[in-house]
Formats: sequence, C-alpha cells, structure tokens
Amino acid sequence: MSHTHPTVYIAGVGMTPTGKFLDRGIKQLTADAVHSALKDAGFATSDIQSAYFSNATQGVLEGQSMIRGQIALRSMGFESIPIFNIENACASGSSAFNLAVQYVRSGAGEIALAVGAEKMFCTDKAKMFRVFDGAWDVATVEENKRNLLQMGHGVEPPEGSMSKAPYSLFMDIYAAFGRFHMREFGTTQRQIAAVSAKNHGHSVHNPLAQYRNTYTIDQVLAAPAITYPLTLPMCAPISDGAAAAIVCSEAALARMADRRRAIKVLASVVATGTNRRPEDVGQHITVRASKLAYELAGIGPQDISLAEVHDATAIGEIVQSENLGFCAFGEGGWLAESGGTTIGGRIPINTSGGLESKGHPIGATGLGQLHELVMQLRGEAGARQVQGARLAIAENGGGLFGLEEAVCAITLLGR
Repeated sequence: MSHTHPTVYIAGVGMTPTGKFLDRGIKQLTADAVHSALKDAGFATSDIQSAYFSNATQGVLEGQSMIRGQIALRSMGFESIPIFNIENACASGSSAFNLAVQYVRSGAGEIALAVGAEKMFCTDKAKMFRVFDGAWDVATVEENKRNLLQMGHGVEPPEGSMSKAPYSLFMDIYAAFGRFHMREFGTTQRQIAAVSAKNHGHSVHNPLAQYRNTYTIDQVLAAPAITYPLTLPMCAPISDGAAAAIVCSEAALARMADRRRAIKVLASVVATGTNRRPEDVGQHITVRASKLAYELAGIGPQDISLAEVHDATAIGEIVQSENLGFCAFGEGGWLAESGGTTIGGRIPINTSGGLESKGHPIGATGLGQLHELVMQLRGEAGARQVQGARLAIAENGGGLFGLEEAVCAITLLGR
C-alpha cells in the first residue's frame, strides 16, 4: 500500500520557546515559527504554495474566529495562496500537518506549510480554563462527566489528594483514566510519578521547554495535589507558543539548502473514536490509528527508535505507550519505572520533556512533537540525542467523545 504513494518529506521545522509571553501575540509567534522553518529548509515565503494554520483557543479568548490563518499569515507576507484554518482540539497541529502532506502527495503542489500557534495565557483565569469547555459534547455535559468519572470507581482518593485551587475539569477525567488503569492493571501512583520525573529530566536539555527543572519520583509524589492520582508536575501547563513544519515533494528537495537534512514522512494517519466498553482497550482509538500507520509504513513498534506521545498528564503517556505497542496492556507503568522509556532505554519516549515539561500550546502541540522527532532523526538534538535514531512516531490526541479521545493523529517519520 505504501509504495503507491509518492514520498513526501519534511524539509524544515521551526518552533518558538513555549511559556508565558504576555507581550507577544499570535502573529508574532506564528512569524517566529514560520521564519525559523523556512530558514531551516532554505526556502523563501514565495516557495510556499498552500498553508494550513492550526489554532484551538483564539475564538474563545480573543473572539477571533473564521479566518485566523489568513490574518496571522498575511502580516508576514503570505498572500494569494490557499490558507486553511484547522481546529481539531489538541490534535489540531498534526491534523494541519496531515492535510499539508495530502496536498503534496496528491500532486496539487510541491511545497506546503503547516503551522500551529496558541496564546493561552490571559489575566482572566476562569476564561483561560473555559477554552476546554467545548472539547466534548456540550449537549450532554452531565452525562459525559458521569460516564468518564465512573471509569475511576473502585479506587478511593486518599485524604488531601484533591486541590482546592481551580483547575481544568479535564484533569478529573485524566485522573479517572488513571484510577481505571490502577484498578484494572495494578498500576501504582509511583509508576505514574516515574513518567513525570523522567520527562522533567529530559526537558533540562531542551532549550525550548517551558519547565526545565528536575524532579525525583519522591518530589513528584510530594508536590501539590491536583486530583488523585495526579500531582502538579504530572500535568501539562497552560502555554503560549508556535511550531511549524514545511513539507515537500521529491522534486522540491533540489531547492533545499542541504537535502540530506530532509526527513521522510512514512505515514500520517488521523482517526476518530468509536463507541466501546472501557475494558475493550484493544479497540482504543490510538491502537487502531497506529496499527494502520505501521501497516502503511511497513514497519512495527519494535522498529521504532523513539516516540513523542500526548502526555497531557503522566498517565496519558503510560496508556499511549501500551496503545502504540511498545509493551503489553497494563505494562506501561512498569516500562516507565524500569527506565525503558528514558533516553538510553529500550524505547525513549518524550525526549523533548513531553507536554508536562515542554508545555502544551494546544494548536502547536502536534507540530512541536514533529519538531522534536525531526531534530532527533537528523542527529541534531544535542544532550538529549537518541543514538542512531532511524524511525520515530508521534501520537497526538484531542477532545473527548465516549470513553476516549475524539481524534487521534499518528505520524511516522524516517531518515
């Protein structure tokens, strides 16, 4: 199946640091990431034939909807070309990338841009957390809550393990996923903390990460509680930032400054969820999407050198490491605790520091993951380099529908 498609390459990537930038707007963040990607590829603005702009929160926070990409990109000189606005919850960035890949693969053009930008910090805290309110079915809010929180039944939160300060309702749902995993598979809070400690350790070597301080497992466990089993360092922060990738055809590689730095897109798959029982973990959206991606690329989980997965909380990484086939269902916690997912381990996961440390600027997150994988596959990741990295996978999920993410994007890249 994979041989019928023309090969598409990532020619350049760019990313801003992630953090709190009250003095910089969407236009500035977008321009920084895009200029960086153009420079990386050795392309000019005029080389881009189609652009896909991803953003999830600007409508809620600034009232800017409908033509976000046209506005963000015009100010840096993009005119005339088709520009598409992609909003697909936390998977917006990799969805924009998927469409850019399809555009080039179809032969409609040779060079396309995918860029995601997010400005999530604002002085109004309540408004800031409200950006997530639309990421599930708003017609059935109470039912959604009941069904999702029910997954955590049977594991009682210890005294004092719930925060008094406001936090996103989605954290309660991730906590329910965590308690489900603890009940079904015997996963421990300590194993979840091991993921967080490992990711914070990786982020020390990532100059673009929002948080770059180390934690021991015990420090993660002793940190302020959010909602059991989650503590503060186990949860992704609110973030501003932008990331971009330029994809091109084989023919366009000739224009690159150094074509040896081009990375092959082996598969780009976007899937939506299905109705299933909580116990049917083998039918999880990520399991289905990754199986298709592996099949398209003609490889398997055992061939992967490293992965970036969507750890909006640390339990997310445990679940996704199982869904991607790196270990059996129920063994993700053990895999993390044993050091298997640390740089130098069997399958390094979230070498960037993951969303927990690198930050989670929603519309830019999926492209930020690809930025990390491209740097690794080129051998340009410095102190966090995975030796001999040849094949890499990114998993980016978004929204909630039923008992899982509403959308999942899987990207497989190779040298």
